[in-house]
Amino acid sequence: MNNLFDVSGKKAIVTGASRGLGKAMAQALHDAGVTLVIMGTNEKVVAVANEMTTAECPVYPVMANFKDNAAVAAAFDEAMQYLDHDIDIMVNNAGMQVRYPCLEFPIEEWNKVLNVNLTSAFILAQLAGQIMAKKGYGKIVNTASLLSYQGGFTVPAYAAAKGGIKQMTMAFSNELASVGVNVNAIAPGYMDTDNIAALKADEARLKTLMDRIPAKRLGTPEDLVGALIFLSSHASDYVNGVVVTVDGGWMGR
Repeated sequence: MNNLFDVSGKKAIVTGASRGLGKAMAQALHDAGVTLVIMGTNEKVVAVANEMTTAECPVYPVMANFKDNAAVAAAFDEAMQYLDHDIDIMVNNAGMQVRYPCLEFPIEEWNKVLNVNLTSAFILAQLAGQIMAKKGYGKIVNTASLLSYQGGFTVPAYAAAKGGIKQMTMAFSNELASVGVNVNAIAPGYMDTDNIAALKADEARLKTLMDRIPAKRLGTPEDLVGALIFLSSHASDYVNGVVVTVDGGWMGR
């Protein structure tokens, strides 16, 4: 049974891995014996890679501008140099958030959010998928969101991007399942990261939130680890086009 979840010796890329959810997912794969490339937007990704790497499982940092399509493709090419032009697991987690009311949302900010949250994931899924399809094996895991299902307030670009991630996951899955490539997504709930610092500072809103979550707590980045290992391993070989919600029961309400 343990072999079903064994990912040791695999090669992976995790984007948005400098902090928060991405860092926790990268650490989980590293601890499970995966050789990693982690991508981030600045030199912090270098420090995280140095902190994480071991002789048995090296971690290689690649800086990437996820707002620029050509830069994303170039970052993938750089990652392939480290991974000997092979990849087993692609985790698309890079993201950003910008808040404006819908009627005031600047188109420049819309384009940035869509590029980082959706287009970069499409490019990397496509490039990784080409390699995986040729060898008949691979796992692509995209980070979706509760806003893959809901519209939210003052986040139209983010909601559109995460809705797109859900649909893109299913579209890729439809075409790649027959060649041994599993494409799925994880939708985190409200996670206790710096992204919700403002929410936590608003006691009334935080109470309303907690009343809605059956688990009665915020999630942690480590809560994603089980879903990630499942979707990255042979345990999920017949799981295709699924979005796994890790949300303390939020979507069940």
